[in-house]
Amino acid sequence: MFKTRHHRRGFTLVELLVVIAIIGVLVGLLLPAVQAAREAARRMSCSNNFKQIGLGLHNYHAAFNKVPQQRTGTWNPNASVWPADTRQDTNMFQLSFLVGTLPFIEQQALWEQIVNPNGLNADGSARMPPWPAMGPSIDVNDLYAPWVTEIGTFRCPSDPGVGAPGYGRTNYGANMGDSYFMPNGIYLAWDHSMTATDFGWPEPRGTCRGAFFPRQQLGFRDFLDGLSNTIMCGELATDLGDRDNRTSVIQSVGTPSIADNPLACRDGVDPLRPQFWNAANPTPAEGFPGEGARWARGLQWSSAFDINSGVYTVLPPNSEICTASDTSIQHWSAMDGQVNTTVSSRHQGGAHVLMGDGAVKFVTDSIEAGNSAAQPTNPWTVQGQASPYGLWGALGTRANKEIIDAEF
Repeated sequence: MFKTRHHRRGFTLVELLVVIAIIGVLVGLLLPAVQAAREAARRMSCSNNFKQIGLGLHNYHAAFNKVPQQRTGTWNPNASVWPADTRQDTNMFQLSFLVGTLPFIEQQALWEQIVNPNGLNADGSARMPPWPAMGPSIDVNDLYAPWVTEIGTFRCPSDPGVGAPGYGRTNYGANMGDSYFMPNGIYLAWDHSMTATDFGWPEPRGTCRGAFFPRQQLGFRDFLDGLSNTIMCGELATDLGDRDNRTSVIQSVGTPSIADNPLACRDGVDPLRPQFWNAANPTPAEGFPGEGARWARGLQWSSAFDINSGVYTVLPPNSEICTASDTSIQHWSAMDGQVNTTVSSRHQGGAHVLMGDGAVKFVTDSIEAGNSAAQPTNPWTVQGQASPYGLWGALGTRANKEIIDAEF
């Protein structure tokens, strides 16, 4: 009796290729979903960071009945303003509100390094005499370790920015209101003393209408519009050195200038790449390479300059940022003068804002923003008058008694 042999038949090459093709199609279909899920997780983490900052601000207020001050710190009346190396014994009121939040967001150890004399340089070498309490100017951040410390709570995981010149980046900034006209707020007395004086000028009172008033502390009692109707802080994308017009600044190229028209830089946008500046318009960072952190967005969490840690509710989210065109003040414009910065992010379609009551909301780029070409100065910039920048401007002011009756 004979037995029949059965041979096992393997896959043919065609069948194998078909299976591989099917797997490739499935991977191609699933990959966007995986990427979307990852971005959703990063966006949630970003929101949680903002909530932690909001909780820190509320705990600070519970302790002091004020919110942390933007443009705070120390001052040496005998120190000259320039050059930078003469400012190692004072920080010249350059510090951001984020410095004050440190002990309330589980950064007590870093706070202790800042508030006490510090005898170490950033590279770990000994320093004599020690750095002063509250630290030196932000201009010497390459020497002072706290100013170059990366803090996870201040970073959005969707933002890939890392490395020079931003060794202490932040993705969250103070809401300074709906006018960038006088970003210094109350000016220091002319004798360089630590006395803050407004000299009777009405402009700061009229233009500093946001949740933070430069060089002065506000309390929740000053939010007459209600904490839930006022933006406390806004998200911002940090600069990657790629001429992104949301993160790198150019001087206004339009007429009139930024002093009269928030859209003064729009002519400098590359028409073929609307998110970037035209190559014909160099950024100040390219002209002053040694001061990159002064000219690009979000590169110093310790810095109170608007380019680093300030947002305005003038132009809608993810709009371009712009500074003055007067060459005589070129060096000062972006870091200490008028610079129109709005919220921005690496998320799709908008950015997070932190409301005064601690809620975190995602604001889309299409939020109703009124007349973006409206002059950011008088006559409308007085407390109590409505913002010309629509719902977006109304959310940015603390005491205009505007009714927020729309979803955003």
